[in-house]
Amino acid sequence: MANKKPHINLVFIGHVDHGKSTTVGRLLYDSGNFDEQGLKKLKDKAAELGKSGFEFAFVMDNLKEERERGVTIDLAHKKFETDKYYFTVIDAPGHRDFIKNMITGAAQADAGVLVVAANDGVMAQTKEHVFLARTLGVGQLIVAVNKMDMKNYEEKVFNDIKGQVEGLLKKVGYKLEDITFIPISGLMGDNLIEKGKLDWFQGPSLLEAINNLKEPEKPVDLPLRLPIQDVYSITGIGVVPVGRVETGVMKLGEKIIAVPAREGKGVVGEVKSIEMHHEQLKEALPGDNIGFNVRGFGKNDIARGDVIGPVSNPPTVATEFTAQIVVLNHPTVVTIGYTPVFHIHTAQVACQIIEIQKKLNPATGETMAENPDFIKNGDAAIVKIKPVRPMVIERQKEIPHMARFAVRDSGQTVAAGMCMDLVAKDLSK
Repeated sequence: MANKKPHINLVFIGHVDHGKSTTVGRLLYDSGNFDEQGLKKLKDKAAELGKSGFEFAFVMDNLKEERERGVTIDLAHKKFETDKYYFTVIDAPGHRDFIKNMITGAAQADAGVLVVAANDGVMAQTKEHVFLARTLGVGQLIVAVNKMDMKNYEEKVFNDIKGQVEGLLKKVGYKLEDITFIPISGLMGDNLIEKGKLDWFQGPSLLEAINNLKEPEKPVDLPLRLPIQDVYSITGIGVVPVGRVETGVMKLGEKIIAVPAREGKGVVGEVKSIEMHHEQLKEALPGDNIGFNVRGFGKNDIARGDVIGPVSNPPTVATEFTAQIVVLNHPTVVTIGYTPVFHIHTAQVACQIIEIQKKLNPATGETMAENPDFIKNGDAAIVKIKPVRPMVIERQKEIPHMARFAVRDSGQTVAAGMCMDLVAKDLSK
């Protein structure tokens, strides 16, 4: 376990039919992460469905319905290694109906590859995906201008599209110096690993660009935050909560508090043991999925959705909060009084929208209307929210990892967003 490569979640985003799945499939195949035999099976399958040339896309699109429609529906996860990193590649759907899955993908991504087709340029969903990636905290971005083969590999075409995308990225607040632009042909395999017909391009190949991503910083300097996923009772040991450390470090012997446990007052205890993959640890770091035993926690004291932090800096319990949200998939309109379920870390809490303060332009973030009566699909907004019971959420500028959420209603994700400000409950009362 000692030489484990750093792990990066990489999401591929972009407009429908811009070649994301084909690019990912080809990259996995050309880099030796997918075998010849597997590809041959997919080639035969593609021919049989009358979709010759789609075999690389099929590497990712493994649902039957997707193969028949030629559209990516669900998030496909594939593991992928370079000499430096270990990646989980998330191929997010570009299709309008499937944007909710794109959210779950982006919300767990450390970095993204935005695929823009050379023959189309920036489309409506290219804009939407860029804004979402920004709202959901995808910090590092690579822009791959795909389908260069359809434009005779012309450098001018690449530069024109690069200019279009730069304008878009600047609007939503990406720093252009942090962004790598590369021309590729996913279908032909040009500049995924070898330059091919793109030898005029001096920059990195797609594989090199991915390998040049920065390792996501482990937020060890932030206070400990560990949302509880499950609570087990183990004979001879006692109560064992299980969860993933989001920020900070959990140490043996540390005094911790779980909130909003027991009417929102919190329960205090001391960490007796920490275990991961059946190994005892002295401390747990961000990203570690651990089970731990706490002196002072009883079985009924804590539950899924409670968050653990140090007694000296307890997690923030909000009685109301202000958030920036994007409405993705609501059947009608969102008005004051709407009370869907908010999914924030491991908690699921019904929350009511008590104020719609501003409607924003989703491509630029600028204010379009103050106190509108409603917001609808595609709108971004600043809203004030009241949870039906106390819940833990943190401000984006303080602990971003604990500020993001998805809003669900009758089985679908209707919105996503992040907490900008909040009214904190006094735990001593």
